[in-house]
Amino acid sequence: MDKILTITKKELRSSFNSPIAYIVIILFLIVTGWFFTNTLFPSGLVSMRGVFENIIVHLVLLIFAAAISMRTFSEEKKSGTIELLLTKPIKDIDLVIGKFLSALILIIFTFIPTIIYVISFKIFGLGSLDMGAIFGAYVGLILLSSLYISIGIFVSSLTENQVIAFIVSFLIILLLFLFNKILIFVPGGLVSFFEFLSSDFHFMNISKGVIDSRDIIYFFSGIFIMLLLTKTSLESRKW
Repeated sequence: MDKILTITKKELRSSFNSPIAYIVIILFLIVTGWFFTNTLFPSGLVSMRGVFENIIVHLVLLIFAAAISMRTFSEEKKSGTIELLLTKPIKDIDLVIGKFLSALILIIFTFIPTIIYVISFKIFGLGSLDMGAIFGAYVGLILLSSLYISIGIFVSSLTENQVIAFIVSFLIILLLFLFNKILIFVPGGLVSFFEFLSSDFHFMNISKGVIDSRDIIYFFSGIFIMLLLTKTSLESRKW
């Protein structure tokens, strides 16, 4: 556990030394802030759903997840430090989890300022909020981000080119997101299958404040599989 924490801290320091993290964080907060004000003031609608469920916000999250995970292993491979890391008394799974946690913490750090939107409803007495739905939305965002990051880390472990890692991981994540948007083009017998594969479908369920075991299983199994594949990818260098 100590090794995982050490790797996590090292990766976090490295992330905050990069301008990419700041650029994407600011972009995400600008987009969510715009949709928050656009939902509240023109319509007077007291709800956070306009922020959490907006497609543009989700697209920014897709870009963010792909951008911060593209460098996790690609940069190590390009600089040659991956060989040094793998020769140290560190288990491959510790390295994978440490890098995964650092990217996830960075995204959670980005979500924290959005709590201001929730607090503003209370301070200015703008109306009552469904706190269960808000809690569910934040849980959903964290699970969604975890899945996207695990995919990005796996792709990053396959190439030393960060641009390729970004494009491939973004396309995979985008495909998962769009599965429930193309159901009208899918044969009737496959609708439920494609719907289950959709990350957005499971997020929408959780964001309603209802934590269903099927949605939790979807996210955790996806994260587990991606991290396991990343571990296998690293081990393949020793074969």
